[in-house]
Amino acid sequence: MIHQNEKQQTIGGTISYTGVGLHTGEINTVTFKPAPENTGIIFKRVDLPGEPEIPADMKHVKSLERGTNIGIKEATVATIEHVLSAIKGLEIDNIIVEVDGEEMPVADGSAIEFVKALKKCGIVEQDADRKYLEIKKPMSFSVPEHNVDVVVVPSESLKITFFIDFDHPNLKPQYTSMVSMKDEFEKGFASARTFCFVNDILALRKAGLIKGGSLNNALVIGDESMSDDDINEIKELFNVKGDLSLNEHKLFNSEPLRYYNEFVRHKVVDLIGDLALLGISVKGHILAARSGHKTNIELLKKIRQQYENEILKAKYQKKDVKGVVFDNEAIQRILPHRYPFLLVDKVVEFVPGDYIVGIKNVTVNEPFFQGHFPDHPVMPGVLIVEAMVQTGGILVLNECPDPRDFVAYFLSIDKVKFRKLVVPGDTLEFRMKLVRSRVGVHLIEGKAYVDDQLVCEGELKAKLLKKDEAKNT
Repeated sequence: MIHQNEKQQTIGGTISYTGVGLHTGEINTVTFKPAPENTGIIFKRVDLPGEPEIPADMKHVKSLERGTNIGIKEATVATIEHVLSAIKGLEIDNIIVEVDGEEMPVADGSAIEFVKALKKCGIVEQDADRKYLEIKKPMSFSVPEHNVDVVVVPSESLKITFFIDFDHPNLKPQYTSMVSMKDEFEKGFASARTFCFVNDILALRKAGLIKGGSLNNALVIGDESMSDDDINEIKELFNVKGDLSLNEHKLFNSEPLRYYNEFVRHKVVDLIGDLALLGISVKGHILAARSGHKTNIELLKKIRQQYENEILKAKYQKKDVKGVVFDNEAIQRILPHRYPFLLVDKVVEFVPGDYIVGIKNVTVNEPFFQGHFPDHPVMPGVLIVEAMVQTGGILVLNECPDPRDFVAYFLSIDKVKFRKLVVPGDTLEFRMKLVRSRVGVHLIEGKAYVDDQLVCEGELKAKLLKKDEAKNT
């Protein structure tokens, strides 16, 4: 995380926009209001008792079916990606988004109407510095079953390169690139409309979706094999009078394309909206092939993990050591253990909420070798497990606001197997994976290696307790 000379921004007044929801078909009004520094983007359901607030954060994502939907308990807001895209595309950091129903208006199927509304209020610079997450090392992931690939590499600003290929005769592969959101978003991307294939429309309606959909708020890609009955059904669905036929772009819409590659540009609009759920601006180059809302959120999870890693490293690691996340001094700021019972020398990999890799250099000077065994020094298996437990403790303790106030107590150690002796001169590598967390109990799968050979494995269950509470347990 870094701070630039750029300042946070909000809007200079209040403005509303009323329109139909794409899926509910209900008329709703969204109202944009200024917000103080460091507020972020907050949605507010003004039609519900208490006007509950829902921060735009990926941890509040409820559903990603045909749009991005967030919520807390019973309060939800659906199809928020175009509103979020307009906010982030204009580089607005702090704003209150009130809505009097469960879904954002679809407008014309793009972000441009929201851009126009926000600009009417004016964008106001605030005193606080804007915070950035800088991508420091490349990351990538793939979803082969959906033919999706995403790569993120370091960059001095947010850049997006996008490619789509739906293997459809009426939608050829398309490519686009945005190198400057400030210069390109409004003119080059914000007007790109959402799209769907005509064969999907009837299925969506049967599923209770797109009740507010029309040829005025979505690009509908046709199919020449459709029968007259199929055409008439679409005409009735969209309340079209007169003939309905495909235009030169194989669309049922009468309005021309706004960009020659409008379809892929809309995918960029969606991605920018989903990126807003990080809660912090990004500096990095995202290269995406065929990504949608679900894989966008998976990308956000990976980016946030790197962000949280940087925050934790800055909090505990006082000096920069190449290839080390936490050195021994940092570990002592996290764990209560001390010599001769601190059995982790350093942490070399750490993804909060996912996994950790710790290292223990086993030397002949270890105190336990005096009695285990004088003529045949072997590291006790119970201490190998203890070292795994300590490494796992770092993994779960960092879910606390301040780990120094908590202790990780292990409830059970199961399925432990020892595969090889550990002797002086060996370097133990502990690879601990968080399998699940339920009601404060964490299940961790652990494996210990020497020179990539498995020496020990097992499953650990841990529960976090405050130190003062633990004394009375």
